[in-house]
Amino acid sequence: MTALVEPEKRRQKSPYRSIVIKLLKTIGTIAVTMLGLLFVTFIIGRVMPIDPVISIVGERATQETYMAAYKAMGLDQPIVIQFFYYIWDVLNGDFGVSLLNARPVAEDILRVFPATLELATLGTIIGIVIGVPLGVIAAVRRGSWIDQITRVLTLVGYSMPIFWLGLIALLIFYGILGWVGGPGRVGIFYVDVVPSVTGMILIDSLIDDNWTVFRDAMSHIILPASLLGYYSLAYISRMTRSFMLEQMSAEYIITARVKGLPERTVIWGHAFGNIKVQLITVIALSYAGLLEGSVLTEIIFAWPGIGSYITTALLSADMNAVLGGTVVVGLVFVCLNIFSELLYKFYDPRAK
Repeated sequence: MTALVEPEKRRQKSPYRSIVIKLLKTIGTIAVTMLGLLFVTFIIGRVMPIDPVISIVGERATQETYMAAYKAMGLDQPIVIQFFYYIWDVLNGDFGVSLLNARPVAEDILRVFPATLELATLGTIIGIVIGVPLGVIAAVRRGSWIDQITRVLTLVGYSMPIFWLGLIALLIFYGILGWVGGPGRVGIFYVDVVPSVTGMILIDSLIDDNWTVFRDAMSHIILPASLLGYYSLAYISRMTRSFMLEQMSAEYIITARVKGLPERTVIWGHAFGNIKVQLITVIALSYAGLLEGSVLTEIIFAWPGIGSYITTALLSADMNAVLGGTVVVGLVFVCLNIFSELLYKFYDPRAK
């Protein structure tokens, strides 16, 4: 009897064991990825032709001052020891001090990242809301005028430089028509009017119940978000169309139509249901791309996000800020990949 009970107990514990193993594998993957990212940023910081000590003490500093700062920064240690110190500092949220404003880089990133998050999130929402239905309709009506227009829109979205579209959009919708707000997150009269809770001014204005600031912020964000949304729309709609075309020619779709199921059920219930998992990856990559690649948009629209922050730091040789921002962007990519994997298991039981 005992011999039969013990295998049964092991079978009952096996699901928990597999969960723990998968969790450890995920943590290990994250750790290896982040370690590689930290190694790359560390090497970049060392090979750049910029003396970090001179950046701090100045070119007129004495030799004694230079050597004191050199030792205080740990640059006299072996390169391996410096790398471990760098990892330890990053794990503690210490990216050093910005040379531009003498503030901790971590504080600057916490201040500017919500602006990019707000802009990229709204742009991704626009891309999903318009891009997914457009891709589905283009696939269902393949060869029609809707399909042709969709293909032209995606081609233009891929081909046109976003900085050129931004300048033209500013000229038309702000300069000539006056339909939207100008550069910046809010008008000059509304700066710091709403208390910062999340750092995202649309949400903060709603929390503060200040609809005047909300409307002004919306008028400023709608144009850059629409441009990013157009870029996201081009990618999402094109991939959605490709996925749907593959499903629409499958045998189960033909069988569903032969059974007399409504066309809406066939398209949205069967075909679209089978591309959800693929779309998760597309949307996650699009979102991550907007978080990282909105540099030109932020510069054109004077948007105080992490993209413009890194660019300004790079032009000023502020490597602490550049490397800190790079690590944060890399961490965002890793988190989005993990989130997409979790959604895989939610939408597709085969992934469990």
